[in-house]
Amino acid sequence: MYKRIMVAVDGSETAKQALAEAENIANTYTATLCIVHAVGSDTITKKETGAEILNQAKSSINALNVETRLLEAEAGYGLNGITEAIAAATAAWNADLLVVGTSNRRGLERFIVGSVAEQLIAKVNSSILLVRPPKA
Repeated sequence: MYKRIMVAVDGSETAKQALAEAENIANTYTATLCIVHAVGSDTITKKETGAEILNQAKSSINALNVETRLLEAEAGYGLNGITEAIAAATAAWNADLLVVGTSNRRGLERFIVGSVAEQLIAKVNSSILLVRPPKA
């Protein structure tokens, strides 16, 4: 069913859960897994940190075919730039499935900050699996 699965990671516990789900699906379908991390294009430090996050994610899984990509959010800073970079990478790589973690923001915080996951739903044409944070 799925042959090309992309998972977005940011180093959070929810992203680690999303990575585990993506790995499980990739191994079940013998699919290629692409791990992505998006950073603002403003500093080298963020790029180095992003590369470290990708390396840690790749070394923590046991999937057969794994790629990693550091995405530069050139469309701007904040959620919009990150969302645009992930959406563009999903389309360019022809992902069948995008797996992302989602926060449990509620109320005013959700209204003000928004959610990368919510924005991706509106922008990505492939299937999306949202993974919730671990239960406390």
